[in-house]
Amino acid sequence: MAHGMRMDTHSGYLDGGGRDWRDAATRYALLPLRVFLGVTFIYAGIDKLTDSAFMSEAGSGSIGDMMRTVRDSSAIPELVDLSLENPVGFAYAIAFGELAVGIATLIGLLARLAAFGGAMISLSLWLTVSWPSDPYYYGNDLPYLMAWLPLVLAGASVFSIDSMLRSRRRQRAGAY
Repeated sequence: MAHGMRMDTHSGYLDGGGRDWRDAATRYALLPLRVFLGVTFIYAGIDKLTDSAFMSEAGSGSIGDMMRTVRDSSAIPELVDLSLENPVGFAYAIAFGELAVGIATLIGLLARLAAFGGAMISLSLWLTVSWPSDPYYYGNDLPYLMAWLPLVLAGASVFSIDSMLRSRRRQRAGAY
């Protein structure tokens, strides 16, 4: 017998109000990250689409010049070569990809898939554009890649189309 020590596992601290706020905090923990990444990728996509200099094959601020500049210092020069075959098409692919990922992340539609897309965009930009950053943590695409990973794993648990669809499926399953 333990003297003066409580041995039960069901204390009021765990079962009472203390657990409620922890459960809510857990449910909402990734929401700020989801909003930040969604808004940021929407902004990045719109910014590229509305920048005529960026959407050019050559010239100051163009995707073509940027890719030619980073070609020899990137981790995967072949990926840069692929983008240089059609720089404007590549720019549109990145811009529309960022826009689609941002919107899907923000509204929570296919959130894990959207986050995976965001992670792949960030990975490709890190291995090409940000790779020469020294030290490595000066490159901004690596932190974005790491920020996407929790959303790849967890998806969108609240304020999302995914959670609404999950709820409807549970209701239908319970009705049968």
